[in-house]
Amino acid sequence: MNSMYFTEEHQAFRLSFRDFLQKEVVPNVDKWEKTGTIDRSIWKKFGEMGYFGINSPEEYGGLNLDIFYTIIFLEELQKVNSGGFAAAMWAHTYLAMTHVCEEGDQRIKEQYLAPSILGEKIGCLCISEPSGGSDVAGMRTTAVKKGETYIINGSKTFITNGYYSDYLIVAAKTDVTSRNKGISIFIVDRGTQGITSTKLDKLGWRASDTAEIAFDNVVIPANNLLGEEGKGFPYIMSHFALERLVMGVNAHARAEFALDYVIQYMSEREAFGKTLNKFQALRHKVADMASEVEMCKEFNYSIAKRLSEGQYIVKEASMSKLLSTKMADKVIYDCLQLLGGYGYMEDYPMARLLRDSRIGPIGGGTSEILREIISKMVIDKKEYKPVT
Repeated sequence: MNSMYFTEEHQAFRLSFRDFLQKEVVPNVDKWEKTGTIDRSIWKKFGEMGYFGINSPEEYGGLNLDIFYTIIFLEELQKVNSGGFAAAMWAHTYLAMTHVCEEGDQRIKEQYLAPSILGEKIGCLCISEPSGGSDVAGMRTTAVKKGETYIINGSKTFITNGYYSDYLIVAAKTDVTSRNKGISIFIVDRGTQGITSTKLDKLGWRASDTAEIAFDNVVIPANNLLGEEGKGFPYIMSHFALERLVMGVNAHARAEFALDYVIQYMSEREAFGKTLNKFQALRHKVADMASEVEMCKEFNYSIAKRLSEGQYIVKEASMSKLLSTKMADKVIYDCLQLLGGYGYMEDYPMARLLRDSRIGPIGGGTSEILREIISKMVIDKKEYKPVT
């Protein structure tokens, strides 16, 4: 335990959450991976234990704990060996609920945030579109105001929890003549007429439901607007920093899980009369991987600390996701190699880990987009500022 960031209380929480996951989640993971559906009951159990309210206000049933409880939550979720299950949990908590908490008024928080914390309502965040994922400002979904309502038309894709969620956080153009300044954010009930969802078949993250969602003249109350009209783009950008840190932490945690598994395997597997952990070439490969994991982990912890202190971490979070996801892909690939033929078998964890990890450099901003953001800040001295 790194006492620079984690206290004894943090460690107690980690052990308790780890035990909960082993009892309630791990025995069901293989079933959820096959069906692509996570039992609704587990959401309620997460809610009852307070896990969805770790960083939410106490007045709505949250615990309002510091960010390193969130780090523990993310790290331990990666150790159940289902990136899809983990994604469903953190997408609900740190994508959908973040917008409800930060931009929702009291009515919306009472109606959506409180039951989200309890696991009674599941949320999803709808930003990416079929015509362009990373080009947020170029979105084509529209929300036209008519009296005391907005009418939404368009489509979204690659939406985690997009099929089974109870409500949707939807980004749409309220001013089609503008790019960045023309976007607004809305909260939409799943049962609203005109919404259709199609489940997508994915390479990995198979336990989570990922969907393409169509909006055909979907009418919602005007007071379902989150925050101010036209400020959707800066809202999204400000939360992207958290999302990218989340994905960076996920990456170092799954790489660490893979490495721990391989180290244990090497201590038991024998070849040519000795265990694999006695072969220098393999030992040095492990040393390289352990160093890369530790470097990313320490960097991510430091970013989390800065975020908790109120610093705006767009550059650092972008670097975290860029480097950590690249590292995780490489480490898991090499860990699979160290298992030999067993690494290629579904009975061992590495095949699923390899598939699940591949989304890291794509989701939440591709590595190519992140490199351009970082280039603008490092070379062009561009400054990104928080929403005011």
